[in-house]
Amino acid sequence: MVQAVVGANWGDEGKGKITDMLAEKADIVVRFQGGANAGHTIVNNYGKFALHTLPSGVFYSHITNVIGNGVALNIPLVVKEVQEIVDRGVPMPKLLISDRAQIVMSYHILFDQCEEERLGGKSFGSTKSGIAPFYADKFSKIGFQVSELFHEELLADKVQRICDLKNPILEHLYHKPALTPEALLEELHTYRDMVKPFVADTAAFLYNAVKEGKIVLLEGQLGSLKDPDHGIYPMVTSSSTLAGYGAIGAGIPPYEIKRVVTVSKAYSSAVGAGAFVSEIFGDEADELRRRGGDGGEFGATTGRPRRMGWFDCVASKYGCRLQGATDVAFTVLDVLGYLDEIPVCVGYEIDGEVTTDFPTTALLEKAKPVYETLPGWKCEIRGIKKYEDLPENCRKYIEFVEKHIGFPITMISNGPGREDIIYRDVK
Repeated sequence: MVQAVVGANWGDEGKGKITDMLAEKADIVVRFQGGANAGHTIVNNYGKFALHTLPSGVFYSHITNVIGNGVALNIPLVVKEVQEIVDRGVPMPKLLISDRAQIVMSYHILFDQCEEERLGGKSFGSTKSGIAPFYADKFSKIGFQVSELFHEELLADKVQRICDLKNPILEHLYHKPALTPEALLEELHTYRDMVKPFVADTAAFLYNAVKEGKIVLLEGQLGSLKDPDHGIYPMVTSSSTLAGYGAIGAGIPPYEIKRVVTVSKAYSSAVGAGAFVSEIFGDEADELRRRGGDGGEFGATTGRPRRMGWFDCVASKYGCRLQGATDVAFTVLDVLGYLDEIPVCVGYEIDGEVTTDFPTTALLEKAKPVYETLPGWKCEIRGIKKYEDLPENCRKYIEFVEKHIGFPITMISNGPGREDIIYRDVK
């Protein structure tokens, strides 16, 4: 059975914890898209970790972790991440890296940084991890596939072509030193030696695993609203963040994905630029940011303060629909316990009309939030294990959100740890 764990919103929803929790009963965890430009924060018996490319199953010895062909593979960062967790007492994880995954090169990161600098105030809020230039090269068919690292003649020819193509832009647009074929070849040789122990035909491995009845978790990065087709374009990422892409990015048949756990926060947060209708500012935002997450709302990769907002039913309904949610995991609900009243965005006012449908970006920029305010529960809910033991106003909040998004909330996270979860039976 294949299950996907994906985000309903802008990313930062708490997918790492949900994947880590579900992995206990899984056999394989797969990262299927994105790169080291976002992170998953996980709190377990070993401590608190921010993973960037490693699948969230690395803390279990029974899990095989797969980095699929759809991932933007920064080889030095993956190897460094493995070493970091091992140094903190985690047993060496079982890790397979697709021979069809493509490699983030040092010049991808350089181009990303240069372009953000050139754009100045009109930049995309990139994490400068090389992701957009990487995917541009992948789809321009000039990227390096992991399998190519083991074909010397091919590499020698390709590095020359890369220099011919990239150097005019580097020198004349960005005023940076030119690349050399010798340096690129040396970089690729280093990557080959680093990645060699992990390389496998992961699509064949997963196909056989599914046939044998193994439980596979597909782990997505970011969320629906950062999808390049369906998100807040152009302030999006460069690979599809949707569960449907899991079949492509992992190399499995689409009909094998039977369950889509779509993760959504009990309030809203986002890192990076782009439309964010229910965003709040000032002291109100600072207080929510300070209390939020485990130690505050700051990006797991960038450390940037997250933008804060109230729960957005319009965006979340849209995000869950695109993901094909079979289950919604509602996270960080415990954070809201300090509030007397909790606003919830239930509609957007655009040019004097109210809609509950998520619009395209140009209209989104004009949207004003329409709020309903619910009473808070004013107490600590960490440690509660049963849904019926939650305060009445807390249950009413969950049920109000569920009604407005139209998808069943079956898991409620009320703390950062693996055990801080409430399962809810939705008839």
